[in-house]
Amino acid sequence: MLGIFGIFASLALLIFLAHRGWNVIFVAPLCAAVAIACNYGDLPLMASYTQIFMPALGSYFATYFPLFLLGAVFGKLMDESGAARAIAQRIVAWVGGERAILAVVLACALLTYGGVSLFVVAFSVYPIAASLFRAAAIPKRLIPAAIGLGSFTFTMVAVPGTPAIQNAIPTPFFKTTVYAAPGLSSIAAVFMFAAGMLWLSRRSAAARRNGEGYGEHKEELAAVDNANLPSFFMALLPILVVIGMNFVLSQYVIPAFDHSYLDTDKFKHIDLKKVLAIWAIIGAMAAAILVVALTNLGRIKDLRDAIGKGTLGSLLPMANTASEVGYGAVIAALAAFAVVREGLKSVASDPVVSLWLVVTVLAGMTGSASGGMSLALGAMGDYYAQAAQAAHINPEIMHRIASMGSAAMDILPHNGAVITLLAICGLNHKQSYFDLFVVGSLTAFTASLLVLGLYLTVGVF
Repeated sequence: MLGIFGIFASLALLIFLAHRGWNVIFVAPLCAAVAIACNYGDLPLMASYTQIFMPALGSYFATYFPLFLLGAVFGKLMDESGAARAIAQRIVAWVGGERAILAVVLACALLTYGGVSLFVVAFSVYPIAASLFRAAAIPKRLIPAAIGLGSFTFTMVAVPGTPAIQNAIPTPFFKTTVYAAPGLSSIAAVFMFAAGMLWLSRRSAAARRNGEGYGEHKEELAAVDNANLPSFFMALLPILVVIGMNFVLSQYVIPAFDHSYLDTDKFKHIDLKKVLAIWAIIGAMAAAILVVALTNLGRIKDLRDAIGKGTLGSLLPMANTASEVGYGAVIAALAAFAVVREGLKSVASDPVVSLWLVVTVLAGMTGSASGGMSLALGAMGDYYAQAAQAAHINPEIMHRIASMGSAAMDILPHNGAVITLLAICGLNHKQSYFDLFVVGSLTAFTASLLVLGLYLTVGVF
């Protein structure tokens, strides 16, 4: 019992310190040490750090670093070129300023589905959202929820083919692609979008009835030069390249080549299906970076500097997540964790339901969709893959439910994306967190239940 208490105590400490602003890279091994201390005699401290924590961290880096790197560089170039602003402004013009919420959600959704990172999207769209919401007399406190709905819900875990890291993490474990269970995921995406829009529309209408307008806010929006923005088509072209190339590479080009060399000692006898999705995203993102750079040479003031900033910007979120994975590897190596694992597995006999539960709980505890899913799959991914195979379950539903489960309860107060988004908008948790939680987590949680229900009654499609 002391060992199990130590596991949850260390996790609680990790959550508390992350919420208080401590660097996860530094505190994750310390929190792992707390769990080891409470499980005295199970694992040696230093060996656990050098032989378990660090190899798990390094393995995550080795697998997913290109996705973080290319995504951050692409987002930076889309921002520097003005392409992100051009897309957002055109969508606003089409939808109409009077539909401010819908315009902001669609602009964020298109940008994130095209591979632009959440943080770049928030910085690019927030000034436009603030102007629209002020003109439409919609409370500013709803801006984070509108940006969140378009950025880290359906385009992160549900829309087929999204290059988000949360959609790529399950691929090596279940030998799937980012298009796994396209029918179920499309239904989930539509539900999340519709439910989120309904909630925000009702909240806006209630505020209008109560006489609440935009509110008095001291905000200093930086002056933005919109005189030299690219045309909408040229701004959209790199995003179309990401979407199109990702599909073509994963479905046709890469599988068409001879990959027998992978089944050798030099390449560790890796199965193509375990790397196919990641290869496709790398190729698509690299091509999109080339396109946005070549078509905006006159708009990007210093290409080398922009790429350098994007590269450096990728390191912190990558290292944060990798440290959580290292922490999870240490926890998974404890004998007490086997008791916790079996307890979670026994709640539901169906591997799909069990996997969803485990990922949802860990994502909520860590306050990170990618971190929670990496913890779950790193500790039990092989088990669930084998369980699905033994039960003749389509691995695509395992992929999709793990991805969606990661978003079902991750938008908690200590979530890094929540803290950053509120800071960008100049708001606090008291003002905006409730609506952000509803559209960011509750819609995803309900959509996950919908997908589970369809899987159990209709099957995978």
